[in-house]
Amino acid sequence: MSPPTKGTPSPRRPRKPDEEKDWGAIARTILIWVVFLVGFPLLYTHLNKVSLSSIKEYTYSQFLSAVQEGQIKTVNIATEASGNRYAHGEYIIPGKDAGKYRVFIDLSFDRALAEELIKRNIPIEIKPLSGFWTSFLTGVLPFLIPLLILWFLFARQMRSMGRGALSFGKSRARLLNRDKNKLTFKDVAGIEEAKDEVQEIVEFLKDPKRFQKLGGRIPKGVLMIGPPGTGKTLLAKAIAGEADVPFFSISGSDFVEMFVGVGASRVRDMFEQGRKSAPCLIFIDEIDAVGRSRFSGIGGGHDEREQTLNALLVEMDGFDTQEGIILIAATNRPDVLDTALLRPGRFDRQIVIDLPDLNGREQILKVHVQKVKLADGVDLSVLARGTPGFSGADLANLINEAALLAARNYKKGIEMTELEEARDKVRFGRERRSRVMDEKDKEITAYHEAGHAIVMASLEHTEPVHKVTIIPRGNAYLGATMQLPEKDRYTYGRKKVLDELATYMGGRIAEEMTFGDITSGAYSDIRSATRLARKMVCEWGMSEKLGFIEYAERDEPVFIGREIIHGHDFSEATAVAIDQEVRRIIDECYACASKILADSKDKLVVLAKALLEYETLDGEHVTEIIQHGKILNPPRKPSPADAKRKQPAVTTEKANARATSKPVSPPPDTLPSPAV
Repeated sequence: MSPPTKGTPSPRRPRKPDEEKDWGAIARTILIWVVFLVGFPLLYTHLNKVSLSSIKEYTYSQFLSAVQEGQIKTVNIATEASGNRYAHGEYIIPGKDAGKYRVFIDLSFDRALAEELIKRNIPIEIKPLSGFWTSFLTGVLPFLIPLLILWFLFARQMRSMGRGALSFGKSRARLLNRDKNKLTFKDVAGIEEAKDEVQEIVEFLKDPKRFQKLGGRIPKGVLMIGPPGTGKTLLAKAIAGEADVPFFSISGSDFVEMFVGVGASRVRDMFEQGRKSAPCLIFIDEIDAVGRSRFSGIGGGHDEREQTLNALLVEMDGFDTQEGIILIAATNRPDVLDTALLRPGRFDRQIVIDLPDLNGREQILKVHVQKVKLADGVDLSVLARGTPGFSGADLANLINEAALLAARNYKKGIEMTELEEARDKVRFGRERRSRVMDEKDKEITAYHEAGHAIVMASLEHTEPVHKVTIIPRGNAYLGATMQLPEKDRYTYGRKKVLDELATYMGGRIAEEMTFGDITSGAYSDIRSATRLARKMVCEWGMSEKLGFIEYAERDEPVFIGREIIHGHDFSEATAVAIDQEVRRIIDECYACASKILADSKDKLVVLAKALLEYETLDGEHVTEIIQHGKILNPPRKPSPADAKRKQPAVTTEKANARATSKPVSPPPDTLPSPAV
């Protein structure tokens, strides 16, 4: 969508003086047409006179003598619009080249002249003389058409140069018209607190006088902070749609260009467009691209981004809220923004838009399922309980994937089966059945994942087992043991973290107990366990020896001009103690997992053989093996066609019903699910 032109006024206000038509451009256009309509006829007349200067003029008597002497080759009798006649044609002069003649005929064309011409076999043609415009068009059009084509191409080239080389300083903000901006607060779900905070902005844009008469000042800028996909841009569009005002949208990277000073010029032009369309909203997405903290570079070089930020700060100070311009920005990196940008008077209000909770996810799902066809019996509350940690974009992708899967299976509506499979696909990735493994690798993978599942299901503070598979899925190169939390969690106890650590050890221990050897398949388990144990010691204060002290390295951005290499804030002896504590925690968890698998070796074998037979097992199958030593309700065996299919196998309805009976949720980043 292109920026608004000067001559396009807002339908809600009268035309301003600076938005009148460009009379200079109109005058130039009229002048060009005058030159074409007047200049070319004059040029044609001049060229015609020049061409007639080489024609021999005859009197009528000379013309008759020339006919009798055989000097006339052809005769054409033409009549002018005024009624005068003249003869023209070619003549022959003995010993010389042929030429042209023209003679005015004042007398009537008599019979004797005709007989003389016929006697000498001279062709005669009598026709009315063409008018001026006919002669003009036939003579000028062959020259005029190429000139018009060249002028058209040259004008297009100049306009494209104007948009590129001559108009770098113009803002690239896109205007979302009121007719196209159909989004309102009804289309935004799951962020009720954020909508309440921006409600007064909508009321101000609808009725500014209600706030101005009380002396109230609406915030100049609103900064929306939150993870990607939580609806920051959607909320900004809904504000503009609810207030029914123009909405300018631009990305922070659009200000940065290879030419010095372009970014600052675009900032000024953007605010100028906003003043012409006031009241309006200006939305800057990913403002961290241009609003990062300023710093002094080495060598005194010119920083284009810093100059753009300075222009943005000045413009935000320059415009008044009484003008009706509200600036909204969005970022997921508030820690890198300049402090001058966040002070009161610029971005007065910061709105945190976090991942949706249980109720928010259910509301978001209800919004997205309005565009698809659901089958009977679909319970969105069950799906919402099984998707903690999902953003609004993830939930939209989930519904879309379920719709594609249902269409691929030739179903008339989306069932719970497709929704569950789409959830696993979005969270863990798609099954990759095309990867070929030999029987030995399959067996090792089966025992590895069985070890994870046995330890996970045996400990008290771990999350329930969701699925165990030896089919590669997502980032798992061999197999995966997936767990989903039962509810949204915001804190994690020490016992829970230790049980999660023990779960990581189960795969390596099962390999060593069964085959007397270990493989490299546990590399991700080792990495995840080490990071989690170090967080316990250095960040969470879960070590009795080191106590309630933070030893984590500062995660600050490194800028030119600052010290790049930072030393630790603790001594070498403390670093050694940290390493010893991390090692002690891991060794204790390793011993705990070893004891569990040693006591459940027979169950480990049964689970591994079941994985080799069925390839994928649900959490209740693992529970049945631990409690009864066998699977009471076995799943469907994979057929050879399933191994060739690229789409994941669909489980039975009974298995999916059992899977949805227990609400599950994805693990946090600090507690990733064990996967190989």
